Amino acid sequence: MRGLYNSISFCHALLPALLVLYTAGCTKTYTPKPRAYFRIDFPEKAYRTFSSDCPFSFEYPVYGNITAYTGKDAEPCWYNIEFPQYKGIIHLTYKPVSHNLAMYLEDIRTLAYKHIIKADDIIDRPFYYPDRHVYGIMYDIRGNTASSLSFFATDSIRNFISGSLYFSVPPNIDSLAPVVNFFKKDIVHLIETLTWN
Repeated sequence: MRGLYNSISFCHALLPALLVLYTAGCTKTYTPKPRAYFRIDFPEKAYRTFSSDCPFSFEYPVYGNITAYTGKDAEPCWYNIEFPQYKGIIHLTYKPVSHNLAMYLEDIRTLAYKHIIKADDIIDRPFYYPDRHVYGIMYDIRGNTASSLSFFATDSIRNFISGSLYFSVPPNIDSLAPVVNFFKKDIVHLIETLTWN
């Protein structure tokens, strides 16, 4: 009887240890994966020339569709460069200059700095091409803002063109950063190839 009692006591003492070993050996530790975004494949950079009856021409990406802006506030020589695959659009507006350049410059600056509430930073990049009479600034607006890039170019005498890059998705700089950087090069190329007719 004493042997049976000792066996049962031994089993009672061994059972918790076996349960701990079983639990430790059979359970997996799960670590949540960090949040990720879809990989975006971008096309090769290639450009075509846009020219019309408007007093300017420039090169824009072949993977973009350029159309006349037709909203109720549309004016002559306003265009959209649409990138449907990326849900992006560059709105371009043109204004003739006639002693009102300071007003246009302040309007585009105000539009860019309206994003300061949500922006992490706004970096101004000037452009200066005196051989083509093209002078301007690109505003690189960083953070979760409605527009990531705004710019203007002018000859200071007769012509003023401005533009902004928008996406029809909620602003999230973590997911949009690669796309914004991709289109930033296209906007720089547009400004670098801009000529007045």
